[in-house]
Amino acid sequence: MFVMPTMTNVTTSVPPVALPAYDPRLVRAALAMNENDLPTAEPLLRSLLKEDPFDVRVIRLFAELAGRIGRYQDAENLLRRAIELAPQFTAARANLALVLYRTNRAPEALEELARVTADDPDNAGHANLQAAAYGRIGEFDEALALYEQVLRQAPNQPRVWMSYGHMLKTVGRQSEGVAAYRKAIELLPVLGEAWWSLANLKTVKFSDEDIAAMQAALAGDDLTPEDRWHLDFSLGKAFEDRGEAEASFGHYAAGNELRRRRMPYQAQDTTESVDAAIATFTPALMARLAGQGCEAPDPIFVLGMPRAGSTLVEQILASHSQVEGTSELSDIGFLARQVEGYPAGLGDLPNGELRKLGEAYLARTRVQRHTSRPLFIDKMPNNWLHVPFIRLILPNAKIVDARRHPLACCFSNFKQHFARGQGFSYSLDDMGRYYRDYVRAMAHYDRVMPGLVHRVIYERMVDDTEAEVRALLAHCGLPFEPACLAFHETERAVRTASSEQVRRPIFREGTEAWKPFEPWLDPLKAALGEVLESYPEPPSRF
Repeated sequence: MFVMPTMTNVTTSVPPVALPAYDPRLVRAALAMNENDLPTAEPLLRSLLKEDPFDVRVIRLFAELAGRIGRYQDAENLLRRAIELAPQFTAARANLALVLYRTNRAPEALEELARVTADDPDNAGHANLQAAAYGRIGEFDEALALYEQVLRQAPNQPRVWMSYGHMLKTVGRQSEGVAAYRKAIELLPVLGEAWWSLANLKTVKFSDEDIAAMQAALAGDDLTPEDRWHLDFSLGKAFEDRGEAEASFGHYAAGNELRRRRMPYQAQDTTESVDAAIATFTPALMARLAGQGCEAPDPIFVLGMPRAGSTLVEQILASHSQVEGTSELSDIGFLARQVEGYPAGLGDLPNGELRKLGEAYLARTRVQRHTSRPLFIDKMPNNWLHVPFIRLILPNAKIVDARRHPLACCFSNFKQHFARGQGFSYSLDDMGRYYRDYVRAMAHYDRVMPGLVHRVIYERMVDDTEAEVRALLAHCGLPFEPACLAFHETERAVRTASSEQVRRPIFREGTEAWKPFEPWLDPLKAALGEVLESYPEPPSRF
């Protein structure tokens, strides 16, 4: 996770064309944007753009508004129009790089930033964005060097110190990462995300002074909602470490409720997606489309629920001499969205399209591969919904489902603040429904494609690690290597919340951490229903 500047403060450069003085409406719109008052800014900008559709300053600000509400394609189109009108408009090009980064197109963002930094070499914001983009594609040395450059130029930037800490943590330099987070807090004590970054290491124990500082910050009246929920999650972890379950759960619940109110997640949408997948991916369809995908065997997909042991599985596999670990890659979901009417629309694709989709996946993910190892891991947990799609476009890919006890897994999600993408995790009821839908989908896939998915049950991995590791490697067609049992000694970048845990030998604590909180987990149990009772097998009626 990296903290990026907003579009409006990436740079202050102006387009190298003659423009009239600022219209008062543009000034009012900019002020409204600064206050995040989008309903005030939008009609002002629309009026200005109607009067002069060539004013690149207005186009740029309108792109910022589109980005704020998640309409990144509109933002990109507007910024490309501004650049077309004023090719030397560095600010618009920097904004375009930010949009490309946020839409998981880091290589394209870096191309734009190369031009931006040539025109505006002293702007620390550009180097900050470059560092984040390099981190996104696994070029960690370049990223660290850029963060250090930014901090030499602007040493009192708490959010940059925090981003630097994220990168240090990723590459295993934990003590330096902790120091960077502490520096961010020293500069801005109410920066909730820096506190949470310490908590999220899972190895830092907060002192009495730390807890007092977080409580003082939380008591303030001018905290942003983001700082508030990060502080609640951090205090939840602090009190959990002290064995004070009631106080801990109170903070976890408060942080989750505040976060949930700002998330668009609807549990029924996931249920309907699973219903559609079950209806679409029948034995008949899979047989009819078999053999049309790209035959490359390169990817190993590790999927399932977050916080179910997938990072452990990845670390074990990445300790093998033939396997490269990458990260949680968003490319399968992106490609699925390109299929009109997905998933049913897969049956209507012309001959050759499934192979092209498989080739597109390999092309998109190539930037993440930095070794000559023949196989690589895609650890995006949410890919569980797309298992049949993966089978069709990459029939020789290996698929591993990491599964953990429903209460252990779901409560671990509840106390984990995710920066993005896991909207189900902020409600115990939503969490139980999501886990249930995941198990229901995977049970269907097991029936339709028996033997395709290898399941790693976390508790079995803890109880008999060597047997489970050997079975995992066998499924992936790999010979046993002792390094896979000594996975905690493998030096590699790990970008997920389990980064420090997989640098330790396997441990049992994760199987029972939910038990002190059981008095508050009834909504989760009710939502899980028979999935809880039948674990580790799915309910028979699934």
